[in-house]
Amino acid sequence: MSQASAISLQHISKVYKRYHHPVERLKEALWPGPAKAEEFWALRDINLEIAPGDTVGIIGRNGSGKSTLLQIIAGTLQPTTGELAVRGRVSALLELGSGFNPEFTGRQNAFFNGQILGLSHAEMAAKFENIMQFAAIGDFIDQPVKTYSSGMFVRLAFAVAINVEPDILIIDEALSVGDEAFQRKCFARIYDLQEKGVTVLFVSHSATSIIELCDHAVLVDEGEIIAKGTPKIVVANYQKLIYAPDEARGELRSQLRQEALQTPGWSDHRQDWTETVAQVPQPVTEPASDRDRQAQYDPYLVPQHSIAYQSRGAKIKHPDIKTLAGQSANLLCRGEKYVYSYDVYFSQTATQVSFGMLIKTISGVELGGMASHRDAERLALVPAGSLIKVEFEFFCSLLPGTYFLNAGVLGQVNGETIYLDRAVDLAMFKVQPETCLQATGIIDFGVIPKVYRLSAIAQS
Repeated sequence: MSQASAISLQHISKVYKRYHHPVERLKEALWPGPAKAEEFWALRDINLEIAPGDTVGIIGRNGSGKSTLLQIIAGTLQPTTGELAVRGRVSALLELGSGFNPEFTGRQNAFFNGQILGLSHAEMAAKFENIMQFAAIGDFIDQPVKTYSSGMFVRLAFAVAINVEPDILIIDEALSVGDEAFQRKCFARIYDLQEKGVTVLFVSHSATSIIELCDHAVLVDEGEIIAKGTPKIVVANYQKLIYAPDEARGELRSQLRQEALQTPGWSDHRQDWTETVAQVPQPVTEPASDRDRQAQYDPYLVPQHSIAYQSRGAKIKHPDIKTLAGQSANLLCRGEKYVYSYDVYFSQTATQVSFGMLIKTISGVELGGMASHRDAERLALVPAGSLIKVEFEFFCSLLPGTYFLNAGVLGQVNGETIYLDRAVDLAMFKVQPETCLQATGIIDFGVIPKVYRLSAIAQS
């Protein structure tokens, strides 16, 4: 193992035996001889070096070997061949149900997991309050986990995994089970662990999450690493693979695997991939005439994990989203205008003041925002005791989904422009689903498709 590696895998393979009938397993054990089972290689000759502090995304089709790879790194599976070296404490959040005894309570399972990772009872007791607060499952902490919903289970499992101070954190698709607010909370904590130098292995089918979260990515297919490098490029290859025609997939796999074998370390080049995409005309359908265009308000749609900056003489309060008619709303309609507002109370005199807002996705991607003033037009003086209402009118061009809002107040202190106050994930809203929606992605750019029927042209 390289001294610079947190995880080193050298020629790791894992084989399983598959029997056509249960009795064949017994016959093979009692009467050694020719194998009575088929061999299934879940992993073949995996070679990978991961440096401390790296976040590596692992992506691939179902059954490609991703989870088997993580279980071997986590120590819950032993490889058939090869050498594995892991440096540091590993905390793993694997598939739902692993690691917890369903008959024990959440509290008991949390303490047992800590002991398995080498923490004493006293150390876990000191961390338990943080686990409770993050999981937020209330009195269920003292109920058997077999009574938990899948969301409650993941809340507790993730809370334990991140609070045992791991050197290496492994996450296998578990975050897709939680609700939107909890997912945002988890992503925020993962970013915090990244800042602290924790090595993260992240398996997801979400290409966006891999791109946003990871430094490097690995594409696993049929038990082999067939691509590794920059997340954007690996994800592009993954999508190219899954959408390739069956007859072309084998050749593409071979091509990608050969390139991966020629790249012993991480590829850091930014290659432009050009593909020929068949443009298939889509049937044109009229929008539903009875679509409810009224914005609505859900009192329970509030952020679970707002983060406030240290106040420097200003305090942001009372965030709100309203329609132009003044109706509070957090279930918005695409294509309508809204007003995002908040109040700012100044406990100290401030100079060169401006205000801002920002809209983000669940995973924290900054979609866009606005400052209230240009640099040269900031408010020159705001006296102590002032209360200012800030409003940002915006056109909702976002596609259906859940989004979060930031707010910030800038001012000058000792000649330097800094945040006088800032609130992250201060408010949240959903853009309501639509029928017959043609736009894709996150933002509706107002693209107008035009399809022309052309007469056939004879080829020479």
